[in-house]
Amino acid sequence: MRTRVGKRLRRIIERPASVELTKYEKLLPAIGEREDDLRDRSDDDLGRAARELRTDGDFSTEQLIEFCALGREAGRRALGERAFDVQMLGVMGLLSQHVVQMATGEGKTLVGALAACGHALQDKRVHLISVNDYLAKRDAEWMRPVFELLGVSVDWVEPATTHAERKDAYGCDVTYGAVSEIGFDMLRDRLVTKADDRVLPRPEVAIVDEADSVLVDEARVPLVMAGSVDAGVVDEEVAKIVRRLRLGLHYETDSDGKNAWLTPAGSSVVEKALGGIDLYDESGAERLAAVNVALHAHALLARDVDYLVRDGKVQLINTSRGRVAELQRWPDGLQAAVEAKEQLPPSDRGEVLDSITVQALIARYPVVAGMTGTAVAVAETLREFYKLEVAVIPPNTPNIRVDEPDRIFTSPSQKLRAIVAEISQVHEEGRPILVGTQDVAESEELAEKLTKAGLTCTVLNARNDAEEAEIIAEAGKPGTITVSTQMAGRGTDIKLGGSAVDAAERDKAVELGGLYVIGTARYPSSRLDDQLRGRAGRQGDPGGSVFFASLEDDLVMAGAPDVPEGLAADDDGEITDPAALRHLNHAQRVVEGANQEIHRNTWRYTRLIERQRSDLLTFRDEVLLTDTAAEHMRAEERERYDELAEQLSEETLAQMCREIMLFHLDQLWSDHLAFLADVRESIHLRALGKETPIDEFHRAAIPEFHKIINEAKDSAVKTFADTEVTDDGVDLAGAGVKRPTSTWTYLVHDNPFDSDAEQALKKIRGTLRKKRR
Repeated sequence: MRTRVGKRLRRIIERPASVELTKYEKLLPAIGEREDDLRDRSDDDLGRAARELRTDGDFSTEQLIEFCALGREAGRRALGERAFDVQMLGVMGLLSQHVVQMATGEGKTLVGALAACGHALQDKRVHLISVNDYLAKRDAEWMRPVFELLGVSVDWVEPATTHAERKDAYGCDVTYGAVSEIGFDMLRDRLVTKADDRVLPRPEVAIVDEADSVLVDEARVPLVMAGSVDAGVVDEEVAKIVRRLRLGLHYETDSDGKNAWLTPAGSSVVEKALGGIDLYDESGAERLAAVNVALHAHALLARDVDYLVRDGKVQLINTSRGRVAELQRWPDGLQAAVEAKEQLPPSDRGEVLDSITVQALIARYPVVAGMTGTAVAVAETLREFYKLEVAVIPPNTPNIRVDEPDRIFTSPSQKLRAIVAEISQVHEEGRPILVGTQDVAESEELAEKLTKAGLTCTVLNARNDAEEAEIIAEAGKPGTITVSTQMAGRGTDIKLGGSAVDAAERDKAVELGGLYVIGTARYPSSRLDDQLRGRAGRQGDPGGSVFFASLEDDLVMAGAPDVPEGLAADDDGEITDPAALRHLNHAQRVVEGANQEIHRNTWRYTRLIERQRSDLLTFRDEVLLTDTAAEHMRAEERERYDELAEQLSEETLAQMCREIMLFHLDQLWSDHLAFLADVRESIHLRALGKETPIDEFHRAAIPEFHKIINEAKDSAVKTFADTEVTDDGVDLAGAGVKRPTSTWTYLVHDNPFDSDAEQALKKIRGTLRKKRR
């Protein structure tokens, strides 16, 4: 008894916030006992046994044992990968709706595929949600033989997938897709005017890969769909003026890099350049708005950090993934301002049609599970926002990676010199090196320094992310130096010796100590640090890691700019005083806390918006799927309705009424979102009056929402009365029913719901930063 209690206590200490796995561990011997029998069966027998497990409810214990045994055999037979016992634990954890934590290289891809098969055999349609399109396609193709052996259909969606292909893909038992791709398909489905045009079936099960990245990091970034209205315009004169302004003299920024404002000197320069206008007078309001957005583009958005210029276009970089965010853009004014900054023609102007947060998207699934290498650190967040518990799966082989203490320097330049020296020294031994950088600009600056030092490296960033698989696959080869931006979600294991099966190369890499990981700065989250470290030491391999930092890194300036005095540095600028490490850790915790608060505030405010959208969708579906619109027109405009029935078939007339009402309903929702955006912009002014911001938001949003359906009906009746039938058919465009000719998506990074405390903190940070200059 004492031994059992001690074992349980040790688990609690080693795995905080983790669910107990004992009941699943007890099933492992029974799963193993089925192995010999299943190995002797034919493929057809294996598929038949899987089909016999199909049920419209949860597996019994006996069925779960049989499924796991079948899944293990399918993986061995189809891929040459026999799942370890710990992978079987991972499968059972996903089937029981947990987020399983499994270290890098422990085989999460197979675990996710088998769990998806298990849910599918329980008569549930499964979406296996990834962080990017590359992994969705790769994993679906890679795991397809396993699915086929078990009689489960599988496909994937990506940006290039056609409408017909999407319907087929979502019609499968299991569909792989990036969270953004599935989210935008859902938004597009909300705007269809014919039921058959929808591609997504009713959501049932979501298995989220890189769950912390998707459910926590991405949850702060709403998915927004916009439609083109007309050609964009930009104030070129303002762009040229702002381009000449200088930080500290003409404008200031806060330490978060999210706000910029003109100084009195800057206002004077701009007003004079614009012909002596008063920016702060009512007559100058339009010009002031243009100046502010141009200043944001000039001062706060950096080329090769926030965006690339490629093929004559501004392309956003998703900072949490280190990749180009395909088909995404900023809200119109800012997008046009960045294009003007880079002297590119403006793209089309648009209006927001709809939006959704990742959290609201995931909430649509009755069953949710996930997997990642770093879940315990966000266990409380997963519990608070998703009601998900974490199950920590032990590694198959103990981790022997050596994580060295952080090396902290006074300035970024001193840090960079030390990084180059460290790489040079380790490279002389022939040990493979992986360097994780913060952004594209830093990765290219480091590569340039290494080249000048006579060192050859391979760079992986948003410019060449299409080649990531082959670059990452070779990163474990002796003598290789790989410099990469964000490693989270790269999805390819780094095997010692390289991708080719070469025992000599692997043995050499092992003898040298395995992969050596260098971080050029702490990330905004300790989880991202751990994900980078986790690239070394996979499946019991040797490896090592070290992080370099400076007290002027962005993380420190954002989280704790008031650096303690008296921290002595050596001649190279390195600080060994333990207070420096404590300060660095504190800065990271502050930033993590701020991001958590952004998530919490976003959730508080968007909950109401999602409830309103859900209510509106109920009515929209009624219009879409029934003759509600036609019945309303007949009741309100009987004479006109009868006149058109004489000209059109009942089906055509019903569809005409449907499209008119849906158009006004969608337009009013778009207007409502714009109204809510205006409310958010002024929420702090309301708060200054000692009103509670969330209460004020609700007080403004609720009555406006309740007007939408009646206004849509009234507007639809007026449009119906004006609609003409020509030789070419119903002229809806002539009656003003014009939907956007194209749509696109963009990301919203700013937190529109900062608390008063956060606003005050920003001002303090800004003051400290000015003092430091």
